Parts: sequence; structure tokens; C-alpha cells
Amino acid sequence: MGPRTRVVLVTGGAAALAAALAVGFALLQSGGERSAEATPARPAGAPPLVLDLGVRDDPEARALRRASALLAGGRRAEARRAFAGRRSLQGRVGAAVASWPRGTLAHLGRLARAEPRSGVVRLNLGLVLLWSGRRADAMAAWRAARRVEPDSLAAVRADDLLHPRSPPGLPAFLPSFFPPRQVISLPPPQQLAALERAASTGGARAKLLYGVALQRIGRPRSAERQFTAAAAAAPGSVEAQVAAAVGRFDKDRPERAFSRLGPLARRAGGNPSVRFHLGLLLLWIGEGGKARRQLVAARAVGRRSALGREAARYLRELDRASAP
Repeated sequence: MGPRTRVVLVTGGAAALAAALAVGFALLQSGGERSAEATPARPAGAPPLVLDLGVRDDPEARALRRASALLAGGRRAEARRAFAGRRSLQGRVGAAVASWPRGTLAHLGRLARAEPRSGVVRLNLGLVLLWSGRRADAMAAWRAARRVEPDSLAAVRADDLLHPRSPPGLPAFLPSFFPPRQVISLPPPQQLAALERAASTGGARAKLLYGVALQRIGRPRSAERQFTAAAAAAPGSVEAQVAAAVGRFDKDRPERAFSRLGPLARRAGGNPSVRFHLGLLLLWIGEGGKARRQLVAARAVGRRSALGREAARYLRELDRASAP
């Protein structure tokens, strides 16, 4: 991610989390949901912990990040001590996962019954169920995480686990313009607050930037609302219309996005934003050949633009991935 896209610097060890989840993804990729449910094998080691702290920088969030880092680094005894006595819901989730396997499943089951609207609880319950060899129950928990708290990082991560053949996360809208320097220089919580204030009183560009920030911290439904508001505020802006389409993407219903972006490609095919984001969405549904053609077109029509350069970067990554 380049400086121009780093609107909000999300903390919390996303790279370590991705590595920890790789085991679960590999297991689930063995043949789809049906075959996964039929196979009793379980992953080795201990389940990862997934928290959703956003850009919080309060003492509790800092303590939870430190404890999570200990757990991700394999220092389980230290992590258990760090989580012990934490009274927040996410702290209790961390304490349960750090105690694996002693009482973890029972503890998370009680939390799920006590906190039925928590996506974080359901997501971690699903991971523990997967590590316990109960794949069908794990998938049910992830579907529940997505249902009870759809506007959350927990829902995004649950969706990843339910669609292990799709790229992780959701396709992100990339604006062609930079956020204000005075915003970029702020710490993440202040960045987000500044972008929110600007979006509440500003025009389409301010709403697009706030929507991008919301996407970065795992708030897909809130981001979609900002992109929709931007498109309504600037109906003649192709970029705002592209953002509104990208914000509608759903792994279960990708047509929500394509039904908006497809007509835009016919009307404004010379716009690099249209071509780049159409290529991005095609990557997310596994249409690599079609995605490549769109990214090549985005590079050609936006040769001197940031989006053109980003399309070139994606094409280099695709070349590397397909190399023998």
C-alpha cells in the first residue's frame, strides 16, 4: 500500500493474522463447504485470535494489542497472563483463545449466548470450532458473525473463511486524488475523526475519502453508505459512481457491484477508474483473464495517472503469481 492510499493506518498485526489464518484457509480450500464439512480433520497447533480494535488507542486497546502480539508470537503463557482479568468483551475473548484448549470452546460458547450481537465472539468461536474438528459448526458460526454484525471487521474475516478461494477482504476503492496533507500527518484516530467531520459537511470528494478510510478499518456497510452519498452528491462524477458500485460488492452476490459497474464501463470506458476497478472486481470472482484485460486497459488509458501505475503494479503481481 502506497502513501497515497494510507488514509488510515490500521494497527493490530494484520500481517501476523493473515499468516495465522492461512492454515484455516488451506484446510477449507480442500473442496468447498460440502467436502469440508464431511472431513473430520482439524488444523494443527492452536487457533488464531482475531480482534476488532479499529484505530482505537485507549489503554484497553493498547493492552489488547500487546497481549494479541504475544499470542501471535507463540508466547502463550505470557499472553494468558496479559489477558487475565481483562473485563472488556474482546479481552474475555482473548483470554478464552489464549487458554486453548482448556475450556476455550465452553468459554466462547457462553460468551456467544451472553453477547448474541457480537461478530468478534462468533468469528473466534468459529475458529475454535474449526480447530476442534467441527467444520460445519464453524461455518455456521461465521455465517452468524456476518449476520449479527455485518458492518465489522469480524464480518469481513468471517466472509474470508466462508469463501477461501476468493482473495481475502473486499475489493477496495482507490481514489485518483490525495487526502489533505494535514489529515495524513495525524495519528490514525484523529485521521478518522477529521475525515468524518469533512464528510459530514463536504462534498463528494470528502465522502469518498471517508468511505476509503472506513473500508480500511473493516466497516464495509458504512463505507458503502459514504460512497452512495458521494454518488448522489455528484451524479456527473464517474469516480463517485465507480466508488458506489465497488462499495456494493458482496462475495455472495457480486452482481450487486457488477450491475452498476458494467454499464459504467460501456458509457465511460476511457476512464482509468472504471477499467481499474472492473479489473479488481473480476479478480475477486476468479476471472483472472478478464481482469488482466481490464487492468491492461486501465494502464493504457491512465498511463500517467496514479491509477494507471497501480494497474501496472497489479499486472506485475499477476505475472509473478502465474510464473512457473
